[in-house]
Amino acid sequence: MSAKTLNVGVISLGWMGRLHTRSYKQLQERFPEVDVKINLAVACDPIEETRRVAVDELGFDRAVSDYRELLADPAIDVVSICSPNFLHREIALAAIEAGKPFWIEKPMGVSAAESREIAEAAEKAGLITGVGFNYRHTPAIEKLRELINEGRLGRITNVRAWLLADYASQPDGPLTWRYNRELAGAGVVGDLMSHGADLIQYLVGRIDTVTALTDTFIPERPIPTKAGVGHSGWEVSDELGPVENEDYVAILARLDNGVVGTLEASRVAVGPRAEYMVEVYGTNGSARWNFEDLNDLEICIGRNNEFQGYTRVMAGPANFPNFARFQPGAGTSMGFDDLKAVEAAKFVQSVLTGEQLAPSAADGWSAAEVDEAVVRSVESGQWEKVAAVNGTTTFDLGRK
Repeated sequence: MSAKTLNVGVISLGWMGRLHTRSYKQLQERFPEVDVKINLAVACDPIEETRRVAVDELGFDRAVSDYRELLADPAIDVVSICSPNFLHREIALAAIEAGKPFWIEKPMGVSAAESREIAEAAEKAGLITGVGFNYRHTPAIEKLRELINEGRLGRITNVRAWLLADYASQPDGPLTWRYNRELAGAGVVGDLMSHGADLIQYLVGRIDTVTALTDTFIPERPIPTKAGVGHSGWEVSDELGPVENEDYVAILARLDNGVVGTLEASRVAVGPRAEYMVEVYGTNGSARWNFEDLNDLEICIGRNNEFQGYTRVMAGPANFPNFARFQPGAGTSMGFDDLKAVEAAKFVQSVLTGEQLAPSAADGWSAAEVDEAVVRSVESGQWEKVAAVNGTTTFDLGRK
């Protein structure tokens, strides 16, 4: 039986759009059981040089400047939406109208209302979706989830997550759309903390109530004179403009199962480069993971060990999900791009089987509701309830 061919369209070929492209290319080698042949059919980007790169270097059949032309192509089977946040709602709703399953980056819009609109429309249309919560696909995170579900850590009491990055730590960094509240929505809350919220919900349980504070440590930035790609390639003037959203957030949370959570995120930290950490504590042990050492899991199980403390466990092919697809043995590291390849496989397999295996638009909506409750708490100074979502979420599938 010959493999099914999927014609792929990718909208916006910045860093993430190119990563989606590479991830699709890896499927036939890394996930042969998915039994699919990927055809990079159409790329969409407003920049002429990027469209040339899409065809001449990335291997797309053709490139267009208007996403509507891509979505109108009846041959396109699936779509990746990698545009800036403020375009997510518009493009996702157009993809739904065109009947195209889509893989979209987070945050899924600039507000919980936009995320809800996307998720409910996709659910009503019966479409498979995927959302870019790539950190949950790390083999060490999957192993940690197994330990929690098997009760190896005992009853879970509290969880910590912090996401400290330096991508915005330079005061002379350009005032891009990311710092504009209308175009980006919240700042680090939507950009990084949405990942933290998803990791906690994937590992432990749904976040139910939050209280939070935020601050903006770099209140002005230089206005750009030339656009770049992602976080790089920008040129700036001497004129400064205001930063309209937050650089930092600290959160206390209560999960729906009684677990206590503490979360923190910064985009202007000096020192950490991408220190995205999760610690889970239980009555019989704890475990912690750091993205900067993404192939390691630190584990302590039992309270009466002769040498009490953490054991560093290196991910390997024997018992860490999906590791063997990328590396032959422990100590040879997987990387960020590999996590997106796992995500691509889950999305494509979901499309082929009709079963929602990838993080769904409802998962994206759920994280957005956490973000929205955080923003409300900052304004009110009170504990705020996180609205539950009524779509098909995957963070709770398989949890005991």
